[in-house]
Amino acid sequence: MPDAVVHASFGPNTKVREVLITLGEDGSDLLRKHGYDVGEGFVDVLSQYQTLGHAARTERLRDLDGLLKELNSAG
Repeated sequence: MPDAVVHASFGPNTKVREVLITLGEDGSDLLRKHGYDVGEGFVDVLSQYQTLGHAARTERLRDLDGLLKELNSAG
């Protein structure tokens, strides 16, 4: 019997790290599309623990609602 696929529900309190761990390159691409550059291996280690909501408030991320819709339909 195949393992069940667990689909995460992403929200404003989701950490950038969680998006990348869950969706991998697809998550990185969606973040980049919305203005968040994860760089290579997180040069700024603390940025991986930033929430999506905080990234939007500090203008590192555009269109949080649109990103959340895309993240929740990915996979």
